[in-house]
Amino acid sequence: MDMMKRVPITEQDAKVRATNFDEVCLGYTEEEAVEEAGRCLNCKNPMCVSGCPVSINIPAFIEQVKNRNFEKAYEIISESSALPAVCGRVCPQESQCEGKCVRGVKGEAVAIGKLERFVADWASAHGVKPQPAKEKKGKKVAVIGSGPAGLTCAGDLARIGYDVTIFEALHEAGGVLVYGIPEFRLPKEKVVAKEVENVKSLGVTIEKNVIIGKSITIDELMEEEGFEAVFIGSGAGLPRFMGIPGENANGVFSANEYLTRNNLMKAFKHYETPIHAGQKVVVVGGGNVAMDAARTALRLGADVHIVYRRSEAELPARVEEVHHAKEEGVVFNLLTNPTEILVNEEGWVKGIRVIKMELGEPDASGRRRPVEIPGSEYEIEADTVIMSLGTSPNPLITSTTEGLEANKKKCIVADEANGQTSKAGVFAGGDAVTGAATVILAMGAGKAAAKGIHAYLSEK
Repeated sequence: MDMMKRVPITEQDAKVRATNFDEVCLGYTEEEAVEEAGRCLNCKNPMCVSGCPVSINIPAFIEQVKNRNFEKAYEIISESSALPAVCGRVCPQESQCEGKCVRGVKGEAVAIGKLERFVADWASAHGVKPQPAKEKKGKKVAVIGSGPAGLTCAGDLARIGYDVTIFEALHEAGGVLVYGIPEFRLPKEKVVAKEVENVKSLGVTIEKNVIIGKSITIDELMEEEGFEAVFIGSGAGLPRFMGIPGENANGVFSANEYLTRNNLMKAFKHYETPIHAGQKVVVVGGGNVAMDAARTALRLGADVHIVYRRSEAELPARVEEVHHAKEEGVVFNLLTNPTEILVNEEGWVKGIRVIKMELGEPDASGRRRPVEIPGSEYEIEADTVIMSLGTSPNPLITSTTEGLEANKKKCIVADEANGQTSKAGVFAGGDAVTGAATVILAMGAGKAAAKGIHAYLSEK
């Protein structure tokens, strides 16, 4: 075995997977996982741990995999993470734990994410669950939202012994894990549902179809329902648009709506779900959500173009997602920006007018600012346009909660270290605070807030 190279992982063939919604990556076998774990140097000062937003003891769990103690490996991961099967699949490991791996200096980093996924899947297959608290504290905490931030915060608090109730607006728990990330990247029944059940097995109650700010307010939870602390992990589900002509036409979606219809409402299984799949689809944007929307449209039978105003080097999406999209047949129109959506007489999209761009001086984000090239406009034929330009938090919660401060972007203002907001006993984290970000960063915020809530309630 070449210790400088990671053990290859099996994937579905690109031509086959472009026609189905089955998982792309098939995961390690036991033998492959043990072999890959053998590449870990078990560093005395493990930089990989500092690169993990939830601080998993990575060398310790990998050592257990190497020794075939898979249950012990799961116990070690579970001390830090409530969602290992999710994180092993969707975390940007290349810029976090694996990005810090010493093996990656001269060779390929240890496949930490794939090993985490293997351990979580092994535990699920063998009925291994995280351990609940031995003693209850007799104090109630409400968690708003059952996405990665909410599930993490709830799980950590339940382990300490708090009575935790999650309030979820939708009819299915999981937040963005259920409605946002496609089945081929994150299977819902095999992975998400089981991770949610693991959190419930710690003693967490989940109440669905409860919209905080309409069904009940945070003030009512605290004043009338006896909750001594509240964590807001409601995410950022309000889509952004460009404000260009034709954007209100039939056949224009936000990526959020398109993915929700497909994932949560099971359009990918061809249920009686209203989704305009489209034959010629243009996705505007270059992040992971744009890749998810493009690859979903492709699987629903469309020819798909991605339009992004910067070059490939600036694409915010994971390299793996871009690679998979290209393999499957998505066409990339880079250094290109929409100027107008073309509409037919019936009010439906018939195409999109775009202009070519070149990169100028760096902007506030540090990336080179795209500048239009005069006279370079052209048209792309389309019957569907999906806008994937980021999302903002829904202002419903901040507008119905007395004394809860939000910034200009409608994000809740909270202390990064412990999640404390401007309102006593109310904590927040994840996309509701930062705007749209990654699953693992939301989990890190949920973990920090759980510590903050524990400290707050311990002083009461």
